[in-house]
Amino acid sequence: MTCFAEDVRPDLFDREPFMFKHRLLGHPALEMSNLARMIPTLPDWQVHYSSGKLKRSDNFETAARDHANGMSIEETIDTLKTSNSYIMIREPDRDGSFHPLYRELMKDVRGVLDAAGTRGQPNDPKMYLFISSPDSITPFHIDRYTNFLMQFQGSKQISVFPQWDPAVMNADVRESLVAYSGKRPLWRPEMDALATTYDFQPGDTLHIPFVAGHHVRNGPSEVSISLSLFFKTDENLLLTDAMVLNDHLRRLKLNPAGVGANRWRDAAKAGAWRTGKQLKTRVRNLGAAGAVGALGAIGALGALALID
Repeated sequence: MTCFAEDVRPDLFDREPFMFKHRLLGHPALEMSNLARMIPTLPDWQVHYSSGKLKRSDNFETAARDHANGMSIEETIDTLKTSNSYIMIREPDRDGSFHPLYRELMKDVRGVLDAAGTRGQPNDPKMYLFISSPDSITPFHIDRYTNFLMQFQGSKQISVFPQWDPAVMNADVRESLVAYSGKRPLWRPEMDALATTYDFQPGDTLHIPFVAGHHVRNGPSEVSISLSLFFKTDENLLLTDAMVLNDHLRRLKLNPAGVGANRWRDAAKAGAWRTGKQLKTRVRNLGAAGAVGALGAIGALGALALID
C-alpha cells in the first residue's frame, strides 16, 4: 500500500476501532500554505466553520449555524492559533492539489476491503478536511459512513464508542440519525467509561467503524489538521436501508427490533425497504386494482420487517 502502513488490521474492519500509521506526512496538499490558498476559493457549501468552544453535548450537525465565530473564513484561517475555531471542508479533492492523494487513498482503501474479505467497492466515497484550534472540541456524534481519519499536524484525544450498545445510544435515535428524521445523540459523562480513547498524533490513522459514536478534543499547543476518507460498504448500505425502514415503522407507532444484532433480520428489512421503494414508484402508473395490490405488498413487507 502507498498511503497506509502495514499495521492495518483488516480483521477488525468495521467491527472495532483500531489505530495504525499512514505514510503521508509532508504531503504538499496538507501544508497550511496550500490550505490557506485553497479554502477561500471554495463555494459556501464546501466550507463550514464555527467556534471551537463547544461542549461534547452540543449538536455537531448544527454547530456552524448555532455557534458562529463571527469572522470571515480568511480571518478564521489567519487566527486559528488563538481564535478557538473549527473548520470543516467537504470534498477538498475537488481542488487539483488533492487529486493524486485521493486516487492513492482510494487504492489503499480497496486493498483494506479486499484483505477484510468485504465484497464490492467503496460506495459514495467522500473526503473531508478538518482544521481546528488548540483545545477545541468536536461534540459527540456518529458518522453515517465508515471512516479512516488521518492526522497531519497537532494532536487529538478521540473517544470511540461501541457501534450498537444501547447504553451509548438507543436504536431509535441511531435510526433517526441515519434517516435524517430529526433526533440527535445525547452525550452523558457516564458514557465515557464505555469508550476507547486514542492519543492521536501526526502520522496516525484511526479507523472508526460505521455509526460508531465518537467525540474529539484537540491538544493544547498546536492547530490540528486531519483528513478523513468516508465511504460505505455494501453491508453498510444494507444496514442503512434496514435502519431507515425501522425509523419509518417507529413513526407509525410500531416497535421493530433494532438493527445490528441479527444479520438475517437486517437483510430482510433492507430487502423490504428496497422493494417497497420500487413498488411505490410504480403505483402512479397502475390502475386502482393494481395500486391496491402494490400497497398490499408493501404492507406485507413491512410486517416481515417486524419479525423479532
